[in-house]
Amino acid sequence: MTMKKSLLLLTVAAVILTGVLYVNRRSEPAAVALPTGTEMVVYKSPTCGCCELWIDHAEEAGFTVVTEDVIDLRPVKAENGVTPELASCHTAIVGGYVIEGHVPADVIAQLLEERPDIRGLAVPGMPAGSPGMEGGTPEPYDVVAFDRDGNTSVYASRGE
Repeated sequence: MTMKKSLLLLTVAAVILTGVLYVNRRSEPAAVALPTGTEMVVYKSPTCGCCELWIDHAEEAGFTVVTEDVIDLRPVKAENGVTPELASCHTAIVGGYVIEGHVPADVIAQLLEERPDIRGLAVPGMPAGSPGMEGGTPEPYDVVAFDRDGNTSVYASRGE
């Protein structure tokens, strides 16, 4: 192969790779900067491994996490307006909002930037592929906004 053909092939490969990286980058959620020292309190079972993985996810995103191990989370959920339909394995409080379950950190950062008039966000259940639930076959899931009157709406969707 001549030098010109090799150089042409390398150039074409670089252009293709740049395009692939650009498309993949555009499909990822945009990062939102957190205010310095954004503290989050997470109420969880002392034995829940996926809660620990989600806390790692939140800390990697820049949150300062304080954990409270609780044997019975039902009173915490009830006090914060988390209905059984919204429930997951842990409940967090950050910036005056309730965060239930495996909500992605970038969605929480977006919430804190936008400051909508809602009580909080939830990822009901424990969907595969959500932060802290990696492994297996990821499934699409919604991040649900809920207000003080029990109304819900989709705030964000993932995996679709």
